[in-house]
Amino acid sequence: MLIVLHRTTQQDSLLTEVLKPRSHLKVKEVEEKELIVPGYLYIAPADYHVLIENEKTFSLDYSEKVEYSRPSIDVSFKSASDVFGSKLICILLSGANADGAAGMEFAKANGGFTIAQDPAEAVVDYMPRQAIKKKSVDLVLTTNEIADCLNQLAKL
Repeated sequence: MLIVLHRTTQQDSLLTEVLKPRSHLKVKEVEEKELIVPGYLYIAPADYHVLIENEKTFSLDYSEKVEYSRPSIDVSFKSASDVFGSKLICILLSGANADGAAGMEFAKANGGFTIAQDPAEAVVDYMPRQAIKKKSVDLVLTTNEIADCLNQLAKL
């Protein structure tokens, strides 16, 4: 599982430390050429795009921003879709730009399963609305429903 969050590089993020006690998974920030292994919750580092390589390793990239963002959700969704195809699940939550919508569209076209947070529940509804607008979303769910859905999928 990979979390790509738009965050500033100006401050030290405590995201990993906040998530560690709240997850049954091991939580860590992505490192260059790190092998992706089950049982981990990976966090995209600030100011780097995270790509997935065919060898199922991470690659960090400092190319231009996408939708004013680095890391870009679009970049990670597209890259992961190329590697995992129909085994990929993309979830797009609250956000203030269109990052993620094109990546979800790409993933869905490659057989991936896509979920957007219900815009009525989102703190900022623009990001999930853009994905819904592109008709690239299989399900629109609240955060509680997303958790239930993931738990059900994990049992399959």
